[in-house]
Amino acid sequence: MSDITMKFDLPVPMRDGTVLMADVAWPAGDGPFPVLVERTPYDKNYRSTANFDTIDGLRAGFIIVRQDTRGSGKSEGEWMPMKYEREDGYDTIAWAATLPKSNGKVGTFGGSYTGSTQWSSAIAHAPELRAMAPLVTWSDPADGLMFRGGAVELGLNSWWGLMNALPHFLHTYPPEIAFPKMGQALGHFAALKERFWELPAAAQPFFVDLGMPDVGVARALEDRSTMDESRVDGHYEKLSVPSLNIAGWYDVFVQGSVDNYVGMRAQGAATRLIVGPWSHSSLNAGATLGEVGEVNFGLGMLSPGGEQISKINFDWYDHWLRDTPATSAHESGVLIFVMGANAWRAETDWPLARAVTTPLYLDEESALRWDAPESTDAASTYEYDPADPVMTRGGNLVMGSDYPAGPYDQRIAEERDDVLVFTTAPLELDVEITGRISATLFAATDGPSTDWVVRLCEVDSEGVSRNIVDGITRVHTEAGRIDEVTIDLWSTSILIKAGHRLRAHVTSSNFPRWDRNLNTGEPANVGTTIRVAQQRILHDAAHPSRIDLQIIPA
Repeated sequence: MSDITMKFDLPVPMRDGTVLMADVAWPAGDGPFPVLVERTPYDKNYRSTANFDTIDGLRAGFIIVRQDTRGSGKSEGEWMPMKYEREDGYDTIAWAATLPKSNGKVGTFGGSYTGSTQWSSAIAHAPELRAMAPLVTWSDPADGLMFRGGAVELGLNSWWGLMNALPHFLHTYPPEIAFPKMGQALGHFAALKERFWELPAAAQPFFVDLGMPDVGVARALEDRSTMDESRVDGHYEKLSVPSLNIAGWYDVFVQGSVDNYVGMRAQGAATRLIVGPWSHSSLNAGATLGEVGEVNFGLGMLSPGGEQISKINFDWYDHWLRDTPATSAHESGVLIFVMGANAWRAETDWPLARAVTTPLYLDEESALRWDAPESTDAASTYEYDPADPVMTRGGNLVMGSDYPAGPYDQRIAEERDDVLVFTTAPLELDVEITGRISATLFAATDGPSTDWVVRLCEVDSEGVSRNIVDGITRVHTEAGRIDEVTIDLWSTSILIKAGHRLRAHVTSSNFPRWDRNLNTGEPANVGTTIRVAQQRILHDAAHPSRIDLQIIPA
């Protein structure tokens, strides 16, 4: 270790003259070595070991670069999330390739925002970028980052915006203004459960007063094209950089990670997908001992295929950055953790070709059945009051410690009058659900707009009902009109054991994960008036409301 060389705060000039700062560590020896780069807004001094350990990387013979993104840490420039990452990524990759002892080949690493910066460099077509390994990151910012089904990702937006405002105040304001604002932000953090209720939801007064950008919601509502700055979807056909995608079934970006794999595979690019039962932070060192939410999936969940995530990454880079012979680690394919069975399984591709789309129908007497309804006139009704929404408990989310992600007991929500509950009979045989799940509702409301939320749960032999997947669709409609509404519940892999039951919830809120639809049709960045809505779900022969599962034949 004494032969390792480290240099701090090396200047990296961007094309517009802005200077970003990077820390660089060189392994022992003369090289040449490949270079691995992480570009982060979270301070380059923070060394997460979620999927990559710097010391292991140096021992494996990689030059390691960690850079503060524009307007972050010690880097110059404006802090505006996502806006500059493509151009800055291109320029940084070019700089990294010319470092002393470099072999000219660059790979990237990191998760969430720093996973997105990897895709940004690839989309910018940085020629020296030869491989990447994005962890828990998105594909379409309108599907999990800023919005979901038209609703605002309120929990993520408010929490992330506050978290990132704190270290960026001094980049934006002089100290005499920055420090009081930091104090205000800390107070808002402490009271965030109350702050979530402020309206308008996409321009909450407490956050607007801080004068800092959110994750991108406010800009997107003013100009939808700003979402293109962080969108991967739609760029696959122009990309060829090999990608190792790592995701979690209970992560807020799981579908984006899956979509990135599918998009690259469709273009014939080398790409792999690993999905564990993880939340957004499950892989952080010390964050879990096999538990996600209320379920212990076993320590094996931390070692995909029996290997550590860090080793999987280094094996991935070796071929693409050193020209070592390709192995099975470099073949396109999928490694998934099947919850319930609590085991890893390799698949040749996603979605699984053998999966069978199988509908579960909402029926009378709160039943969820495998056979289509026969009734000619069946419906269920409820009243949705935005002042009394269904509160978030678990799921695919990242929004602070008050609202942990994962599977949780949903029986409190099921007792509410505004949550319709439909349940199967106990299963006679084990049933594996692996794939992307969707719901179709034939629904009507009495106003110009509302939300439809569907959740799929597993009910165990003790009667505990835990969430598997859920989704939301915001509709703009005419009062009383019956709409056929599709709700994307995203992907999962779970074995439901014989004797257990499946359960569906239908409701109109999941707050504060998603902002409340006020039922008035006002945009989320101006709406403050609440209206109670009368909701109606049809589930008869002519209106077969259902959840479409992907069942793996036994």
